[in-house]
Amino acid sequence: MNTPSVSVVVIGRNEGQRLAECLASIQAIRPIGGPIEVIYADSNSQDGSPELAASYGAKVLRVIPARPCAAIGRNAGWRAASAPLVLFLDGDTRLHPDFLPAALKALAEQPEVAIVWGHRRERYPERTLYNRVLDLDWIYAPGITDFCGGDALMRRSVLVATNGFSEDLIAGEEPELCQRIRALGHTILHIDQPMTDHDLAMGRWQAYWKRALRAGHAYAEVSQRLKNTGFPLWASECKRNAIHAGVLLAMPLAALALAVLIGDVLPLLGLLLAYLFLIVRSAYKARWKCRQPVTLLLYGLHSHLQQIPIALGQMGYWYNRLRNRRQGLIEYK
Repeated sequence: MNTPSVSVVVIGRNEGQRLAECLASIQAIRPIGGPIEVIYADSNSQDGSPELAASYGAKVLRVIPARPCAAIGRNAGWRAASAPLVLFLDGDTRLHPDFLPAALKALAEQPEVAIVWGHRRERYPERTLYNRVLDLDWIYAPGITDFCGGDALMRRSVLVATNGFSEDLIAGEEPELCQRIRALGHTILHIDQPMTDHDLAMGRWQAYWKRALRAGHAYAEVSQRLKNTGFPLWASECKRNAIHAGVLLAMPLAALALAVLIGDVLPLLGLLLAYLFLIVRSAYKARWKCRQPVTLLLYGLHSHLQQIPIALGQMGYWYNRLRNRRQGLIEYK
């Protein structure tokens, strides 16, 4: 076989049919003028995922770490790759057939660009309120960005230069890597091209809460790791989140205390109006992402509601750090 033009690294754990659809979408990539190598890094699946991947012609790697995280699978994948370019995919995504040719063109035209990524959207936003709302979280404006997500095309040379993803992070490993890549003088480009659709498959409040907890832990850990570097990340977001969550929790206490003090429910009505104002304002600011009023209002509610578990995730990071403990994987699926 000729040397591959691109190595596609898929990571997964018990993804089942979603993995089959992911691997089938790779086979449907528009021609790129060279062979494509497919590598599947499995994190101790119990559903036959390794055998399924092998049946699609993928090279299968099995990683069974004591402390599972996405970074370990991604590192195993790119280190086993043969091509100069590596496309990372999560096993619960499907690749758009036109993304890779468009991304390769962007890399060829802009040698300073080290990473190219496109649009990720939810596959079934209509199935649950959580899918519907979190679909809008994937939407970013095209252009030069500070970081990318888990699906992205990267030059293998920058992965070698940075030693890849940090395996001691349980989340936020892609943005953290991007800052180290930017420190080398490279840029990250978000192109206006569909890249993947994603099956969040979220139907429970507990999953929504845990996902936000994990985000809070990632904000705190990554911001602390990068705070004294030339490319700090999320420090201001951490502070804003702490203030935001504190205000949201203090408001009902203040309204209740005032209502008791004056013997009137007016402060509680004012509280409801204040919350409604915040939701509508956030929905209005996000109108460029969506044209459906109900979805925007739900997204406005999500924008504030998630601040509480994110703040708790930050607190969890600091609690574990003070006790010299490491947080295990926070799974929401």
